[in-house]
Amino acid sequence: MSTNDDAGLADPKVATTLKKLHERAKGDRWILLRALPAAALAALRGKKTFDAVEPYLKNAYIPVDPDQGKLLYVTARAIEAKTIVEFGTSFAISTIYLAAAARANGGRVIGTEMEPTKVKAARANVAEAGLAQFVDIREGDAMKSLAALEHQIDFLLLDGWKDIYLPMIKMLSPKMRAGAVVLADNIFTFKKTLRPYVAHMQDRTNGFESVTLPIGHGMEYSVRLP
Repeated sequence: MSTNDDAGLADPKVATTLKKLHERAKGDRWILLRALPAAALAALRGKKTFDAVEPYLKNAYIPVDPDQGKLLYVTARAIEAKTIVEFGTSFAISTIYLAAAARANGGRVIGTEMEPTKVKAARANVAEAGLAQFVDIREGDAMKSLAALEHQIDFLLLDGWKDIYLPMIKMLSPKMRAGAVVLADNIFTFKKTLRPYVAHMQDRTNGFESVTLPIGHGMEYSVRLP
């Protein structure tokens, strides 16, 4: 492992930035409450709920909670992940947990985010945490920005739009090393939407050993088989 640990999550810049961002994220509850009627109406009309709630989500953090963040960090450290990929950076709360591990491991995080204002804020938050040199946040469609990824993936976090989890893992799994870990968030929140993803990951013929963890809103923890 690298000796550049800098106290991990106890690093003052990292800890202070995460505390501030987690506090700000508490305001999501009001944003999501305002979005619920639009989502319900779209569902009744047979339309995509994403199109209806997207205007609300531009300002929502929708982060991992502190326990999930620590799970990201310790898992990435445990497997000495050097190439860490994140689908759904948002304001970079999860990115900071992963980047703290990447710094210790001598690696980096490749993040993805569609919303330009979030990309700008995420980069600023990562810099405030002192981790900018360990993070590359790519703006735009992740299915395009990650398609030409050359490095072998050690760790993958799926926390973007839920319909993309399955096509994303099908695209990236050939680039994953044996023993690589995939963590997918919101398994309980979007149970119906993510049922095909969970079924895919829990079928060993698709190359993974997988279990659903009752942490946060549910996380699917998967390990790439040889």
